Amino acid sequence: MSVVVAKALEKTYVAGDIKVEAIRGVDFTIEPASFVSFIGPSGSGKSTLLNMIGCLDPPSRGSLEVAGQHISGLSRKEAARFRGEHIGFVFQDFNLIPVLTVFENVEYPLQMVQNWPKDKRRIRVMEMLEAVGMTDQAHKYPSQISGGQKQRVAVARALVTNAKLVLADEPTANLDRVTANKIIALMKRMRDEFATTFVFSTHDPRIVDNVEITFALEDGQLVRNEMPAGGGHA
Repeated sequence: MSVVVAKALEKTYVAGDIKVEAIRGVDFTIEPASFVSFIGPSGSGKSTLLNMIGCLDPPSRGSLEVAGQHISGLSRKEAARFRGEHIGFVFQDFNLIPVLTVFENVEYPLQMVQNWPKDKRRIRVMEMLEAVGMTDQAHKYPSQISGGQKQRVAVARALVTNAKLVLADEPTANLDRVTANKIIALMKRMRDEFATTFVFSTHDPRIVDNVEITFALEDGQLVRNEMPAGGGHA
């Protein structure tokens, strides 16, 4: 079963007399355990698409299916529950909670969204921190660790709920070249280990060089999709 299926997908924003067609008649499919990127200039619709896939912004028209669920008609409460159960997020500014430790940041979705019991939460959080190489930083706060370490924590948090889909919006934008390459390698390893699909919105050629399918957007339309000569998972 495909992880994401979009058919004739559209998103229109209206403010007074102004109407902006952010996404116009887009069709695409994303398969399980794939590494996919949406690219395009600013304003092309990349972030809008990610927000729709992530149930943060409902489509205006068309069909959007995520993890086997038609999400177009979900209420705000239903969308929030669906996100908590199926989707992880990684952002360019990390979005860690500053007053929580590394451990508590990763634990947060299990406690606040999925309500796991404490003992089970601890085991799962330590598993994920070990997977991203951050067990020795578990007691520290975000202000005490580097940007690359923050993004490792964000990846662990995105995967801690067993999400099969992770949406990453410019995840390397605030990282230096060496650290960005390490984060990309980490996410590829997490994909291989957990069969997680990673979908990126990015300008970063380092990510584009590592994905298996690239969807290029211009003015809200899908102008092409590219697959490397060697194929890949997708």
